[in-house]
Amino acid sequence: MSNTPSTNALAQEFVAFAVQSQVLRFGEFKTKAGRLSPYFFNAGLFDDGAKLGRLAQFYAQRLVASGLQFDMLFGPAYKGITLAAAVSIELARLGHNKPFAYNRKEAKDHGEGGTLVGAPVKGRVLIIDDVISAGTSVRESIDLIAAAGATPCGVTIALDRQEKATLNGQDCEESAVQQVEQRYQLPVVSIAALVDLMHYLNTQSDPALAAFYPAVLAYRQRYGV
Repeated sequence: MSNTPSTNALAQEFVAFAVQSQVLRFGEFKTKAGRLSPYFFNAGLFDDGAKLGRLAQFYAQRLVASGLQFDMLFGPAYKGITLAAAVSIELARLGHNKPFAYNRKEAKDHGEGGTLVGAPVKGRVLIIDDVISAGTSVRESIDLIAAAGATPCGVTIALDRQEKATLNGQDCEESAVQQVEQRYQLPVVSIAALVDLMHYLNTQSDPALAAFYPAVLAYRQRYGV
């Protein structure tokens, strides 16, 4: 059911773009699961018009290529809000005009009220986010979409870390992405995955970047799925 990309041109372009934008960094970083990761991906650093526009192009191209059918985009607060807006603009530019909606964390009791903002949530709804760490925002989004009477039809993310999820401090056999796919029977479409990042590092002419490959490989061998 997975639509995780193999190593291909679009994924390689995206990894290079993320590195150049310093959204993808290498070193030693502690993850939410308490692991020491040799890389860190922070989509919040796509923080100007040029970078956000280019990111939206990658999402839109991947979605069009995936063939996944959806009627609208839903962006979970907070990172998903700008992603849904930017990607809907880019999809419209490509001839696929789709409405979008998002949730706010706190319900309003004035104006339009409620927690949902944007287009009416209906039909086949695609959830858009940066990564899936614990699957919490996906689960919350699914509940909101179902409560509105619509149908979640998939999730799209920028990077699939392809590493074992944790539950109560214990490693699981599946990744958070695989858990979402299995538990909710939803396809997950990612622009790139850890294998794409590894291919990028392993084919680097820049020795400073190539030097990070062994650490990323070791991390994948220990925590990868």
